[in-house]
Amino acid sequence: MTVPIIVTSIVIIACVFDVRTRRIPNVLTLSAAVAGLLYHLATSGLGGLQTAAGGWILGLLLLLPYFALGGMGGGDVKLVAALGAWLGPWETFWLAMYAGIAGGVLGLIVALTHGYLKRAIANVAQIFGYWAVSGLKPVPGMTLETSKSPRLAFAIPILAGTMVTLWLR
Repeated sequence: MTVPIIVTSIVIIACVFDVRTRRIPNVLTLSAAVAGLLYHLATSGLGGLQTAAGGWILGLLLLLPYFALGGMGGGDVKLVAALGAWLGPWETFWLAMYAGIAGGVLGLIVALTHGYLKRAIANVAQIFGYWAVSGLKPVPGMTLETSKSPRLAFAIPILAGTMVTLWLR
């Protein structure tokens, strides 16, 4: 029961920071990752450390492409990696999948409620068109900071993905 409480606490703190400041502090993600690695080393030995490291690496690798393409911030990637150090690879995979689904649904809701849905669909079509011509790389000049779209704090879908993952545990 310890791990779900710690993981829930980490992601709630990250949500508060992300919503208020649009940033997730490195000290939170780094200390959470190190604590997860050390916890699993202390409770399960080297096997636990390997599982925790696998979760951390998988969390990083699953979301790194979205960060590289300008689709999310680095704090979100580091948060999922840190949660992965607590959850291990299998649950980290599902956390990322559920968070992606929640992010898509919440993104549609935000776009719809802000009268932005038509423009959001056009932006996605433009990005896909750009990738079809130039290959999979960031669109020049299009970043999270320069986007005119309403911003969704992605820590919220990560929280949703975490809760579903822990509930199905």
